[in-house]
Amino acid sequence: MAADSSLLDHNMSDTCEESISETVSADSTLGAYLARRLVQVGITDVFAVPGDSILSLLDHITAQPSLNLIACCNELNAGYAADGYARSRGVAACVFTFNVGGLSVVNAIAGAFCESIPLLCIVGAPHSNYYGTNATLHHAIAPLDFNKELRCFEPITCYQAVVNDLEDAHEKIDAAITTALKESKPVIISISSNLPGRPHPSFNQKPIPFCFPLKVSNPMSLEAAVEAAAKFLNKAEKPVLVGGPKLRIADACGPFVELADACGYALAVMPAAKGLVPENHPQFIGTYWGAVSTEFCAEIVESADAYLYAGPIFDDLTCVGNSFIFNKEKAIVVQPERVVIANGPTFGCIQMKDFFQALAKRLKRNTASYESYRRIYVPEGLTLLYCNPKEPLTINVLFKHTQRMLSSDSIVISDAGDSWFNCQKLKLPQGCGYECQLQYASIGWSIGATLGYAQATPEKRVMSFTGDGSFQMTAQEMSTMLRCGQKNIIFLINNGGYAMEELMNEAPYNVIKNWDYTGLIHALDNGEGKCWTAKVHCEEELTGAIAMAMGDKKNCLCFIEVIVDMYDTSKELLQFVNCLAAPIL
Repeated sequence: MAADSSLLDHNMSDTCEESISETVSADSTLGAYLARRLVQVGITDVFAVPGDSILSLLDHITAQPSLNLIACCNELNAGYAADGYARSRGVAACVFTFNVGGLSVVNAIAGAFCESIPLLCIVGAPHSNYYGTNATLHHAIAPLDFNKELRCFEPITCYQAVVNDLEDAHEKIDAAITTALKESKPVIISISSNLPGRPHPSFNQKPIPFCFPLKVSNPMSLEAAVEAAAKFLNKAEKPVLVGGPKLRIADACGPFVELADACGYALAVMPAAKGLVPENHPQFIGTYWGAVSTEFCAEIVESADAYLYAGPIFDDLTCVGNSFIFNKEKAIVVQPERVVIANGPTFGCIQMKDFFQALAKRLKRNTASYESYRRIYVPEGLTLLYCNPKEPLTINVLFKHTQRMLSSDSIVISDAGDSWFNCQKLKLPQGCGYECQLQYASIGWSIGATLGYAQATPEKRVMSFTGDGSFQMTAQEMSTMLRCGQKNIIFLINNGGYAMEELMNEAPYNVIKNWDYTGLIHALDNGEGKCWTAKVHCEEELTGAIAMAMGDKKNCLCFIEVIVDMYDTSKELLQFVNCLAAPIL
């Protein structure tokens, strides 16, 4: 029987590659080039799940002294970890095998796309000789089509690079990385499994540093927008500022705060923007979130006769059904490259930071809205939270003590659910960060994101809040945290199931199997002594656990399981569910 010519070509190609690789420098290979480019954009950790089509690439990543490979338990968690890492570093990379790996991470990449997080998703592809053949391969969805995986990624990435030839490999890799950083969205880079160890002259050349043309505003458009905005705001009696999540991608947090300093308006944030504005700012009034706003904030924002929204996203969760009051006639909406004033003109080709800096010089100082806030503000009645130290623990008592744990060395991460509302009420000290995934709202995100954020910012201590339902989605990555020697504090709120869904529709499927959560963490630690756990039922046990986590166990991973009743939720969650259930008008 005659041998298959495609397989002969495959074998001959492999033989040639092996002989060539013995005579060339390891630095001149595609894999080494990619690794160097990752380092040059500030990446020091790469999240991956090994697979046969990426083993050679992983060898080159681990050979790069400045890169640390974090092997995760599954692809979804690795994608979440990359998401968390990029929120701290500005970009992250994750590596997976063909199809079974790539398609497993799709949900995490979709979340990053939705939340404008730049990720470099690198997947191994079949041997380049297989393209154009009728070969049937393992992991392939269809024998004649190896690109179905890529098509799945098209709607959730801003660039797709297929590297199956060395001639233009460096150009495609650089274009993908550049696009991810420029658009602040994920990209996918598909690399044939036989190419990472192969050399090419382009990989020997000194790479051109990543350099992005400075985005500049159109001067005439900027002047017109500033003039119109200043006229609009200066005639208002009680204007306010509201910061949104797109402040991050516009790199305009600093100029926005400078604008607040100059104008004196009351300063609020939308829920997904918590942590982007310093909460110790003298004009900060809290989170505006419709019916579930922090106390006294909604009254000021909704009674304002003019408001400037900086980088908002008006999705259904942020708007809490119909409870979010937004009157276009009273609003200036500033997006990263566009300004819209009331129902009137729209000004394009304007950079957000340029607009804020120019507007700050044209506004009259007006503190009326903040003075109104001070008049109605009543400090929290903490005496209401005191209870018998041995009584069953409540959510309010938990977060009363959590507030006292926060410092400039802290980062707070909350999963979807009631933790959103409780964490919004925390007052962040200067330097304390906060992250949540509000728009995409994938439960279980926080465990992977905590791994990634902590790896990116080892000088900080991450405090993560998750429900038991969310935790069961992604619990395996606690193992990776232990492996990396992280010192996070994980608060698992065990209320027996999906509390938010139970409030929406009381049904048996919202009750989940209870786990021995602290026992699971010790099983993952496997006697290595890198973790400490506690299960708390009352305030006395909670205060003891917190003292231990912040004291003797401050340098190891701490896992505190908090036992509460399923119906012990924040009042904000109850209001939130009622608003979402209301008919849309």
